[in-house]
Amino acid sequence: MTQPHLEELAQSLREFALSLVRDAPQSSLSRTAAATLSVLERLGPQRITTLADHESVSQPAMTGLVQRLEASGLVRRSADPVDGRATLITITEIGSKELAARRLAHDEAITARLTTLSGYDRALLAAAAPAITHLMESHVV
Repeated sequence: MTQPHLEELAQSLREFALSLVRDAPQSSLSRTAAATLSVLERLGPQRITTLADHESVSQPAMTGLVQRLEASGLVRRSADPVDGRATLITITEIGSKELAARRLAHDEAITARLTTLSGYDRALLAAAAPAITHLMESHVV
């Protein structure tokens, strides 16, 4: 049985996450492209199948995305040293810069929203930040 305050909190966090996605600054990167670059930056070179699983998309869809990212110079392919039949995808310096620019734009948009809150509400959110971080980290694959 779910506790009522947990249901309310879950709904608030869901709506908050959706509003961030909906109101995100426009970028040349799709959400999936940015998430894929983020995985590569955080975890290092990955196979396309691993990236597809991580983003919950089909392998052909991820292959197409990687082809577009590669054509834009954001990733590069290399032979997998463990399995010569496979390739590894690596984020490039250009990809890291593009991802950093996207993150900065998001941070600026969120900061602008935060400035509309009272000091008290900002303090409440600041106090909750460690718990929110723990919540996110508990699901990182």
